[in-house]
Amino acid sequence: MTKTDPYRLQASLGYHLSIAARGQERWLDERLRPLGLTRTSWCILLAVGNEGLSQPSEIAGFVGVDRTATSRALRQMEADGLLARQSGTGDRRTRRVELTDLGRDRIARATPHARENANKLSAALAPGEEAELMRLLGKLRHAEDVVLKTL
Repeated sequence: MTKTDPYRLQASLGYHLSIAARGQERWLDERLRPLGLTRTSWCILLAVGNEGLSQPSEIAGFVGVDRTATSRALRQMEADGLLARQSGTGDRRTRRVELTDLGRDRIARATPHARENANKLSAALAPGEEAELMRLLGKLRHAEDVVLKTL
């Protein structure tokens, strides 16, 4: 392909990554919605409940969204009763995030849907392909991190 060839959207890697991601995201969104969750709030629940993260900056890094979006989601989740935010010891600007009983309940109720989603994706691949795809996607994520740091 040369610089004068027309750009073919459906021949691009980014297009295929986006379409695959949107499909699985849509499926999971439909199952999270009745539980009062979004993908972002689901990921935040996992960060706090399963990974033990309690600082908003750690949670933002884990979820892969910026700090502003994370703060907005945390405020909404606190209003919804899914988590509680406490001032840190010694520094009132520091906030600790903790799950509520409702937040723990939502993890328990949403986890089977997330597992089913993951199983559907795995089932579409031949043995060994999932590990190879994870390796390749990790390579792309690392390359993206390197590119973004140079901008």
